[in-house]
Amino acid sequence: MKNLDKIKLIDMIASKLQEQMTFSEIDSYFETYKIPTDHTPSYHSKKVYVKEVLPQVLDEIILEIAEELELKHSYGKVEIKEKNIVRENSSLWKSGHYKLFLSHLTSFKVKISQLKNELEKYGISSFVAYEDIEPAKEWQVEIEKRLFSMDALCAILMPGFNDSKWTDQEVGFALGRELLIIPVRRDLDPYGFIGKYQGIQAKDKTIGQVAEAIFNIISTHDKTKSTYIANIVDLLLLSNDITEIKNRINAINKLNGFPKEKAKQIHERIAENKNFNKPEALKLINAFFVKNGLEKISKSNFDLDDSQVYDDLPF
Repeated sequence: MKNLDKIKLIDMIASKLQEQMTFSEIDSYFETYKIPTDHTPSYHSKKVYVKEVLPQVLDEIILEIAEELELKHSYGKVEIKEKNIVRENSSLWKSGHYKLFLSHLTSFKVKISQLKNELEKYGISSFVAYEDIEPAKEWQVEIEKRLFSMDALCAILMPGFNDSKWTDQEVGFALGRELLIIPVRRDLDPYGFIGKYQGIQAKDKTIGQVAEAIFNIISTHDKTKSTYIANIVDLLLLSNDITEIKNRINAINKLNGFPKEKAKQIHERIAENKNFNKPEALKLINAFFVKNGLEKISKSNFDLDDSQVYDDLPF
């Protein structure tokens, strides 16, 4: 694709995203393509933001985004390669969440389901094979999709784990992709190639405590910290009710040294979400702002018209 064609196509994409999405939704969308979302636009406009970020992105990705947005153009077609890593899909993981594959024995499926529910409080979407795959779908293909799209893997180590062909292959996938592996020790210590990874002792811990320990590793490890923080910020900004707001602020407050630029991002964009314009939510978010040295907001911040706030471009 020629440079001029790319510029024209990016302009079309920017206009489309400006119409359909908020700032935080654009960031969440970019995250599915692994496009960095830490850019500060020269003008507070969604269209300007997109036009300043996308020129650094590969032509193939630009074409794929245009195709997904159903934009009509004559600048080329995206070539799908068989070995492309699967991007996030709403049918695979909870949208916008950090993606954690739980490798476990089938005999432990009830506790794993409960662990999955606890992890969701931290904005972590977990894959549990027996309940997340529709009966009509091919089992192995669906598992492979999760393995290619996961952000990290958690191995529930218990007697019999190292005898299972499936669990060892799942761990092998994570090793091959150089992802973080979190061993949870339940009467079996990390072994072989996963022996070097930091593990969690599950003995005498509740399911909630194990979930928090997994969260602590994901939110602090060099391989996972930046992705997790980007996810939880977006999830907070897109919260649909007070329960989600409480869970996501609680997760953020547990992070040590929360980045100032991310706190400012939340402050700048919080008025997009009318769910924060309620006494309990307003109290929670203002406590967070004060903690991070930012000004409180009030109900008047939510009264501004969207077009004035985000796209007040000079004529």
